[in-house]
Amino acid sequence: MRSRGQHIELGDVTPHNIKQLKRLNQVVFPVSYNDKFYKDVLEVGELAKLAYYNDIVVGAVCCRVDQTEDSRRLYIMTLGCLAPYRRLRIGTVMLNHVLKICEEDGNFDNVFLHVQINNEGAIRFYQKFGFEIIETKKHYYKRIEPADAHVLQKTFGRGITIERPINNQEQQEDMS
Repeated sequence: MRSRGQHIELGDVTPHNIKQLKRLNQVVFPVSYNDKFYKDVLEVGELAKLAYYNDIVVGAVCCRVDQTEDSRRLYIMTLGCLAPYRRLRIGTVMLNHVLKICEEDGNFDNVFLHVQINNEGAIRFYQKFGFEIIETKKHYYKRIEPADAHVLQKTFGRGITIERPINNQEQQEDMS
């Protein structure tokens, strides 16, 4: 994707660049992920991607399939971008990649994630894509405050559509 001379690309997570993912997660997220997390990430293929901005790793998304007897869901374990690179559509590119996987698969009931209750920027970002807060889990996080997390979920009907965030001007045009 090119915009205003900038180039955003998603690349595979491999044993050769897994340390970049670890470092990125240490900087972006207030929680630590164990070795099993990274071992599992190497096994999920398209469900884990590094985001490159002009050939520099600046973000990543890691998901897993959450299968129960009565549902098949996609869980976004992490989706984050280094602070100086936010608001450049990198998160949108990563989230659209996830939604496209859901669309092409066609068998996911929903996609969901946990967001710390005070992370208003992340909550607004996901809501622009049709995610809703469906519950709040008390004491979800250990060793960070606040410890509570919202569960945000986007439920799919028969046809999954990849959405882009609506800005205020588009919203006003739609209303007139």
